[in-house]
This record gives sequence, C-alpha cells and structure tokens, in this order.
Amino acid sequence: MNDHRTRAAVLAGVAGWVPPGTVTNADLEARLDTTDDWIRSRTGIAERHTVPPGMATRELAVEAGRLALKSAGRDDVDAVVLATATPDRLCPATAPEVASALGLGPVAAHDVAAVCAGFLYALSAGVGAIAAGFADHVLVIGAETFSAIVDPEDRNTAVIFGDAAGAVVLRAGDPDEPGAIGPIRLGSDGTHSDLIQIPAGGARQRAARTVPEPSDHHLRMQGRKVYRHAKERMAQSAREVIERSGWTVEDVDRLATHQANARISEAVADELGVPRDRVLSNIEHVGNTSAASLPLLLADSAAAGRLRPNDRVLLAAFGGGLAWGAASLTWPDVTALAVHTYRG
Repeated sequence: MNDHRTRAAVLAGVAGWVPPGTVTNADLEARLDTTDDWIRSRTGIAERHTVPPGMATRELAVEAGRLALKSAGRDDVDAVVLATATPDRLCPATAPEVASALGLGPVAAHDVAAVCAGFLYALSAGVGAIAAGFADHVLVIGAETFSAIVDPEDRNTAVIFGDAAGAVVLRAGDPDEPGAIGPIRLGSDGTHSDLIQIPAGGARQRAARTVPEPSDHHLRMQGRKVYRHAKERMAQSAREVIERSGWTVEDVDRLATHQANARISEAVADELGVPRDRVLSNIEHVGNTSAASLPLLLADSAAAGRLRPNDRVLLAAFGGGLAWGAASLTWPDVTALAVHTYRG
C-alpha cells in the first residue's frame, strides 16, 4: 500500500436498506389536511417508509452495514462512522453497538450529527482516517428513524420524512483509481440553527429546568427559509468541488443531491447548469431520509443501472445546523445491494 501521504479513500461497497412499513400519500390524506396532488407537487414524494415497533436506528444501521460489507466482499473493517440525527439514546453513541452487532470486534466507532448533511460529514471522517493511515477500511453508515421524532399531525414534516439506512465501505487506494473520493467541501452557519431543530431533550432545555411542551420533542422546520438556504449552499459547495476536481459542469455525468425535496434537487441542478436528466432521484418512494439519503440514493441508482462505472458523480447535501457539503468521485465497478419494498 502507498505511503499514507498519498493514500486515497476508495469506495469499495455500497448498500441501502428500507424498512417494510409504508405510509402512502393516501394514508396521510385520511388524517391530515392534505392531498396526494399537494404532496407530490411540493415534494415529489408518493410514499415513505417506517420501522415496525421495536426497531430503531441501530437495527437500520446494522442491516445497511451488513449489506455494504457484503457488497465490498469483506467481513471486517478498522472503523465505523455512523451519521444520524436519531441515535437510539443521547448517550452512549449508537455506532459502537452497530459495530458489535456486525461482529467487527473492538474497532473504533463513533457517531456524527449533522442531520441531512451527516453522510458527507461522516464520509469526510472516513476519508481522513484512511489518509492519515489510521485505518485501511472504514464502514460509513447513514441511518435514521425520523418517524420517532416527527409529529404525525404536522403537515409540514409528516409528509416529508421516512426511515431508512445506507452505507458504503471505503478502502485505502490510489487517488487516480475509480471510486477514489475526490475533494470534499463542508460548511456550516450556526446563526440559522433554529430553522431545523428539536427544542427539547438536550442539555440546554434540561439545564434551564423548564418543562417542555409535548410538541417540543418533535422536529420543527421552517420550510421556505430552508429551501432558499439549501439551494444556495449546495450549489455553492458543489461549484467549489467541481473546480477542485478539475472538472467543468459539462463533465458531471450524475448529480446526487440529498433527497430533501424534488424541487430543491431540480433547483440545485438548474443553478449549476446540470441537465435535469443527469439528476439521480429516489425521493418518490422513500421521502427525505436525512443522513441515509445519499448512500441509499447511490445504492438504488447503481442497482437499477442509472449509475454506471466511470460516471463522474457530484454529491451535495444540506441539513440542520445549518450544515452542508459536497464531494466528487468517479463511480467504480461495484455490486450495489439495495433491499427495499418500493418500486426503485
């Protein structure tokens, strides 16, 4: 293997897993002031998936992680990084339990919290571990149980979010080989932290000795403001990654954005000048799965043949924090594993 100063992190496996429970737009019509047409026109979503009773983020992460390891042809890694905004508990982190459940032994394992931008933040941690020589193989997972934190009576969020997990295996390799993760650009703006938040449950609310309202334990999102920031921040970071990759916009074969909203993905593509037929999407059948969104999209797209070896792929995501990021890679020849019950 090359000296760690020239090592790259190469994508060696990818997988996605979606739980069996399905909530269709028709189901939401029956209990909310909404319609299928309204939801589809504003979000592009037809259905989203939920975990059964007793299942949470750890189980989702384990399912996706096991499939990603199988995709990579491995049964061991040196580290596990789990991106999630819905950990099983505030303490401890969920990643060590995931590593144990996968039989990986006493490897390094930790969580990353950057909401919908979480996968790119976790990916950067895996890339850094390999570049530094700390690890030769890293399992990076995005897993979310948003059904546990979304108010089922809130039309603004209940129609959007779903539960899922996706994962990739990174290995040490050469910067010029297919699958090598290219430049990564991350950013944040804490002055707008109130745009996507759960007010209760953290140390600030508890230290204030206040008694939260039941709704304070649910996700709150200011959709219109989020839309504007998401479009601008994803496009900005994506432009920087294109430049750092030595590409032009015309070189981008596939644009993979966090599946927040179909209109946001299209707006980012338009802002960049990427033709819409190059934009990957699976939001119709999974909704917004937060940190699971990007790896699930990659797994679904590769398994369905919409993402092919040597495609130059641009990744972009945006989430609470506010936090955002972008990255690039040339897609490798890997066998993607996507287990789902929807029409992917």
